[in-house]
Amino acid sequence: MFALVQIWNETQVLGLQMFSPCLLNAAVTWLPSIYLWVISPIYFLYLRYNNKGYIRMSCLFKIKMVAVLGFTLILLCFSNIIFTLWKIKGGTPQDPEFLIRPTIWLITMRKPNVSLVQECFHFLLGVKTLDFLQVLKCPCSCFSRLRSWWYSSFIQRDRRASSHQECCSFIGYSAPSPWWLVWQGYRKPLELDDLWSLGKENSSEEIISQLEREWKKLCNETQTKEEVGFERDEEKRVELTFPSETDAFLQRHQNFRLLLLKAIWKVFNITFLLGTLSLIICDIFRFAIPKILSFFLEFISDPEAPAWKGYFYAVLLFLSACLQTLFEQRHMYVFMVLELRLRTAVMGLVYRKVLVLSSAMRKTAAVGEVINLVSVDVQRLMDAVLYLNGLWLPVVWMTVCFTFLWQLLGPSALTAIAVYLILLSLNFIITKKRSHFQEEQMLHKDHRARLTDSVLRNMKIIKLHGWEEVFMEKILSIRRGELQALKNSGFLFTVSLVSFHLSTFLVALVMFAVHALTDEKHVLDAEKAFVALTIINILNRAQAFLPFSINTIFQAWVSLARLAAFLHLEEVEPRSIGPINLAVPRGSLFAVIGSVGSGKSSLLSALLGELSKLEGYVNIKGSVAYVPQEAWIQNASVKENVCFGQRLDIPWLDRVLEACALRPDLASFPAGIHTEIGEQGINLSGGQKQRLSLARAVYKKASVYLLDDPLAALDVHVGQHIFDHVIGPGGLLQGMTRILVTHAVHILPQVDHIIVMANGAVAESGSYQELLQRNGTFADFLSQSEQEENVSRSLTEGFLFSFVSRSVLLSSPVSFSFLSPSPYVYPLYSPSTCHVFQVNATLYLAYLRAAGTTICLSVVFIFLCQQVVSFSRGYWLSLWADDPIVNGTQQHTGLRVGVFGLLGCFQAIGRFGSIAVVLLGGVRASQRLFQGLLYDVARSPMTFFEQTPIGNLLNRFCKETDAMDAVIPDKFKSFLGFLFGLLEVILVIVVTTPLAAVVVLPLMALYIGMQSLYVASSCQLRRLESVSRSPIYSHISETFQGSAVIRAFQSQDQFIVQNDSRIDEHQKASFPRLVADRWLATNMELLGNILIFTAAFFAVFSKPHLSPGIVGFSISMALQVTEILHWAVRSWTDLENNIVSVERMRDYTKTPKEAPWTLPHNGIGHTWPAMGQIEFRGYSLRYRPELALALRNLTLKIHPWEKVGIVGRTGAGKSSLTISLLRLIEAAEGGIWIDGVNISQVGLHTLRSKITIIPQDPILFPGSVRMNLDLLDEHSDDEIWGALEMVQLKSFILGLPGQLQYECSDQGHNLSVGQKQLLCLARALLRKTKILFLDEATAAVDPQNDLQIQAILRDQFADCTVLTIAHRLQTVMDCSRILVMDNGVVAEFGTPPQLLAQRGLFHRLAEESGLI
Repeated sequence: MFALVQIWNETQVLGLQMFSPCLLNAAVTWLPSIYLWVISPIYFLYLRYNNKGYIRMSCLFKIKMVAVLGFTLILLCFSNIIFTLWKIKGGTPQDPEFLIRPTIWLITMRKPNVSLVQECFHFLLGVKTLDFLQVLKCPCSCFSRLRSWWYSSFIQRDRRASSHQECCSFIGYSAPSPWWLVWQGYRKPLELDDLWSLGKENSSEEIISQLEREWKKLCNETQTKEEVGFERDEEKRVELTFPSETDAFLQRHQNFRLLLLKAIWKVFNITFLLGTLSLIICDIFRFAIPKILSFFLEFISDPEAPAWKGYFYAVLLFLSACLQTLFEQRHMYVFMVLELRLRTAVMGLVYRKVLVLSSAMRKTAAVGEVINLVSVDVQRLMDAVLYLNGLWLPVVWMTVCFTFLWQLLGPSALTAIAVYLILLSLNFIITKKRSHFQEEQMLHKDHRARLTDSVLRNMKIIKLHGWEEVFMEKILSIRRGELQALKNSGFLFTVSLVSFHLSTFLVALVMFAVHALTDEKHVLDAEKAFVALTIINILNRAQAFLPFSINTIFQAWVSLARLAAFLHLEEVEPRSIGPINLAVPRGSLFAVIGSVGSGKSSLLSALLGELSKLEGYVNIKGSVAYVPQEAWIQNASVKENVCFGQRLDIPWLDRVLEACALRPDLASFPAGIHTEIGEQGINLSGGQKQRLSLARAVYKKASVYLLDDPLAALDVHVGQHIFDHVIGPGGLLQGMTRILVTHAVHILPQVDHIIVMANGAVAESGSYQELLQRNGTFADFLSQSEQEENVSRSLTEGFLFSFVSRSVLLSSPVSFSFLSPSPYVYPLYSPSTCHVFQVNATLYLAYLRAAGTTICLSVVFIFLCQQVVSFSRGYWLSLWADDPIVNGTQQHTGLRVGVFGLLGCFQAIGRFGSIAVVLLGGVRASQRLFQGLLYDVARSPMTFFEQTPIGNLLNRFCKETDAMDAVIPDKFKSFLGFLFGLLEVILVIVVTTPLAAVVVLPLMALYIGMQSLYVASSCQLRRLESVSRSPIYSHISETFQGSAVIRAFQSQDQFIVQNDSRIDEHQKASFPRLVADRWLATNMELLGNILIFTAAFFAVFSKPHLSPGIVGFSISMALQVTEILHWAVRSWTDLENNIVSVERMRDYTKTPKEAPWTLPHNGIGHTWPAMGQIEFRGYSLRYRPELALALRNLTLKIHPWEKVGIVGRTGAGKSSLTISLLRLIEAAEGGIWIDGVNISQVGLHTLRSKITIIPQDPILFPGSVRMNLDLLDEHSDDEIWGALEMVQLKSFILGLPGQLQYECSDQGHNLSVGQKQLLCLARALLRKTKILFLDEATAAVDPQNDLQIQAILRDQFADCTVLTIAHRLQTVMDCSRILVMDNGVVAEFGTPPQLLAQRGLFHRLAEESGLI
């Protein structure tokens, strides 16, 4: 094989004169390789027993060696091969050694980190004697992949998983032992402890700080420029105003978006550029393949060509494809790590913004919208990283492709440019039209997320009123609009995608037609046809990549604007309301009083810096502790809620708990102080939440305490205890500065100073005696309160009774029993679990059933037809290429062109139909599964919501729903397309070269084996990632609700650390999944390259029996198999990972459900109940099977139209009566009869619609005032205005913008608590059922309004049965009878005079309230 040449000159060493240069080069190339193969096992043993696994290199060194020297040397070697082939094609004979030697060099540089040092010396010094040193590097690359596997499984087999992360530097980084990860996941279920710990460079603390620093720097620079501009125009500066509460939450602004983009670029630009460099090198090898194919087909067409050339071309095709794979996967890995880092940085930035968001901005926002930002918008920003190069790189690809086509087909290649430009213009029009639907979809998505979050958080109120179906319809109505926008957008996207696929066919058709028909001498042989077809396939990749890139970049552009707008919202600054002049001496106790809406809470908000500043300043010396009017409780233990991140001081903690009257509650908690509290304190009573909130403030030992009416939600005796032992002059806070908002008039003589608020300003201030002497606003307020107390005393003495004619003494005996209080308290949430079973066929069947049988069958049929047409088109082209050439021309050219064009049109129609039907089926399945999820959640009992974190539910309604909308249909479409394409390729190769089946079948087995390994681990990693995502959403939601408290306690750093920890846990699961993805892609493509080599090898082997056209058809199809096989397996595994969303959305199908909402045959008329008689017969209630009874053997009767007050100490069971009457929990024993009908035989909605309840916590939903008052749209505007007038809110509503159409924010944060309570009362007046239940409905209003409300109730509900739970005995003293509860049993039941005469528990409560 080696040619003999002239003996070297005489100056050479004598021993070398007998060898030719060919033989010398071959020997020095292979002998050191054999040496290294023999020595390598010994070297591995040395590494194992010396505990040295890798060589540490700096990032700069890696960049120099890999990016500069390595890539340059590989290109030089490859150009040497191309140059030799060019000389051969030109007719200059070349020895095989000139091809073999640079090929070996190319293989050697497969793993540059070991070999580049020697190569540098060779190229820099140019010394011939270094040839031996140069070839020493050969084995390092030949067994590099084997070494990687051996190293991970043999040398580091016993090391901890976290140690693999040590060799991750992100730049110049190879994935840490992916074989170990995949094998571990296949052997046993993966857990978080099995995963690698994050390195410092990937941690939240490191990444978020970088982006935060750049963002603040750019914002400060912009603000400075704006301030300079404002100084030039003072008039414009005065006109600046803050946004109103009705303004849009996320108003997009171009400058903000560019600022955020610039900040992201400054942090991640180097990484992005390095990944782009790898992609460029990959494309160089991508375009080398058509040239090599051209040489190969030229060899097939030449009967006299030696066989070794064919085999050499086959090897060269294989090597080029492998190098393309390695560089492409390197690019993918770097970009995906960049995506994870970007997600970490942006999520952290959003969370930090939540902590500093001003009160005005929080009123325009909703936690659901913030969750959308960190789930949907951040994900779209991540997706854009991979597709960003798709905006310019496809243009380069197309330019190179057209250049190659010009070389093959001449000027006819230019006709393709015109076709492409026309279709490109069409796609720009489509993209512009899609933008409208994209924005519409995001608006619907935000609205749905906001309403869903509000519904989930207020499910108890919704169930109490029986509103589940109403809110379900509201959510589904928004959802229908969202899906309609999605369908419109998807249809346009289908048109765009098919147009690019159609352009590939049109390019080939127009070029071949023009080339063949313009000149009879222009023949279309195999080389021209299939090399051009291979180039067009690359063009197809560019044209397919471009619409995806445009679509993804546009979505990211919209999301970037939303994120930037949120990050640029107004932040908290030291502000005040005005005009107020107030100085509070150190250590004094100030009381703030006033009517509802007078500005009491606003005063405290101003002191905290939560209101917009008009003028003046606020200065507070020392630390601040804040107790909000609506208690904010963390989803944590009692101890964690009280300590709130501070050092544990057990003696002080004991004193705080004792002073805050929490000792009895802790005694009843299952785990005492370690008992977990649910989200928003859902498993605590209102009084327990308030006392826990107060204990948190007291434990801090702050200098200043801002207390927003903490006594309102407490029983009288408990409130007095709290004042005496905590707030008052002799309490734990004596000596501290205290500002107390209160309605409790009896404590005012004990305070140092009183501030009377009216209309947002200080009406009066001074000591108790001073204000009395002035006889002003305070005296009027006091006289109104005294009037209410006098009425209560007169009622106590029996001189005045309302509805006395309807008072009926209780004649039936009352059963007494005792039960430990606080029935709601028990360990709440079990940790989120991660299912470890494999994805099974039931999930796919559930999804396909949701899509519809007809659609599924249509999809398979259309895909099959499309692929048959595709095969026919390729085979027809091979017949065209094999047409005999007679006198320099081919026959039947017109027929060939016509049939080829017709087949292409059919394929384009089939492709459009297949994609459109898949997307329509996906929308249908998503709608059905979402509706099923919503129904399952709404039908769940209250215990479900107490035990299920809101974050888990929001994850399903946001993230999993987004996967159902967009990801799963796209993966189904991709998988089916690649699957049928793979079948076509295998069919072509096996039919063309039957011997290739010997290799194809084992390769298929390897594909299946690798997929099994990958799927086993990937699905578990996907579940771990999903489970670790929910705590992030829950924490963001919790922080959003309690940001004012967090800022008041100056605990921002503590919560930032908690958020960073949760993000890191999520990234810890995301990063191994990324590594597993790259492992799969690399191995799939390398195995696919073997199939390319197989097709080429057997084509050379069977050359005498094959025509050039058939060989060209086979090889051109085989060149696609690498990408098809990779994406077929990748699409399937992505589908396996994302189909988990179906599982998660169906998680609640088998959970316990409530009783039926309606019963068709219950024998109850529309007028039931006509009287309102309520009877308990041996009724008992327990909250969970393992807990003791909360209500025990209650037997009592409430007569029609009777007014019954319900009193008792905290935990006595008062609220349990509400739960039992409305069947939030079913009875353990006995039953309740209303007008002689057992309520257990009545549908829940029928029952709840007949009972009106005004709860202790006033809740408003996002929407208009009218919607909140008349949810079912049953009343006219006049009726609504009448109800508002009765509750003294008509003038207030008239003053609002939009009046009845004024938009209430989520939870009604743009109204005071008292105003919300009055709106709830107006809602009850409109509903007006025969039974009214008031659960501490007037706790948040002042005594004057309380008196007015009681008068309204007496007047409007005179013919109704009214049950009133109250902490203030004055509220219930005019009731017909009073029910006294104690430890879950009836302690006393009778008229007020009877109970006072008995001198029992009620008498003691009256004494504690100062009524007697």
